[in-house]
Amino acid sequence: MAEKSERLDKAVANRFSVSRKEVKEKIRRGEVTVDGVVVTNPEHRVFENSEISFGGLTKEKTEFVYIMMNKPAGILTATTDKTRKTVVDLVPTEISRKGIFPVGRLDKDTTGLLIITNNGEWAHRIVSPKHHVQKEYIVTLDGAVTDEAIEGFKNGVTLVDGEVCKPAVLERLDDKNTARVILREGKYHQIKRMFGVFGLGVNALTRASIGGLKLDENLGLGECRVMTDREVLLAEEKNTCNI
Repeated sequence: MAEKSERLDKAVANRFSVSRKEVKEKIRRGEVTVDGVVVTNPEHRVFENSEISFGGLTKEKTEFVYIMMNKPAGILTATTDKTRKTVVDLVPTEISRKGIFPVGRLDKDTTGLLIITNNGEWAHRIVSPKHHVQKEYIVTLDGAVTDEAIEGFKNGVTLVDGEVCKPAVLERLDDKNTARVILREGKYHQIKRMFGVFGLGVNALTRASIGGLKLDENLGLGECRVMTDREVLLAEEKNTCNI
């Protein structure tokens, strides 16, 4: 099998966590070397094991890791905190990598599917609204889901502060107080604020899927595992539901 290659500017941006614009300028000025040789063409192809020097630092290819977690309640979706436990603290050392962070945020009391990685460019594709990667949630409410709420979600809810949400899916489940919500954005406390417009409070919230990736039902709360290559692709899948 042929060794996988990529553009030099992309490889530098990924390995050194800098913008592609900055990278291209420095490459053209002769400030980047590949295996000890100065390269001035940003489109030059490099391989996974190519040694790249940039800004006085030398790195081989970053080993990316993609971790699926079933987040428990009461844990912060953050990398570090001085006093409270974070989701990164729950990742076993044997599958951890330097620089890992959660992809997007789940509120402290929200449970379910969370991805943790050290691939910033990939993570941006998951969380950026312009990429339209949808997230599915199961919500338990303090009242029944109304037709008004379903129609409101479909049309795009205007929050109390005037902020407008993109159209979303709201479906009743068997229990009249339980619903499925599908979003393609992630505003602060968005689901709770959306239901609040219709006089409904959220008692429990769990994320069931991201893109085409579903939470592994064999993962207990607080457990995690490395994702498969197929699961990494599924997480980027767009428009799994027509909204």
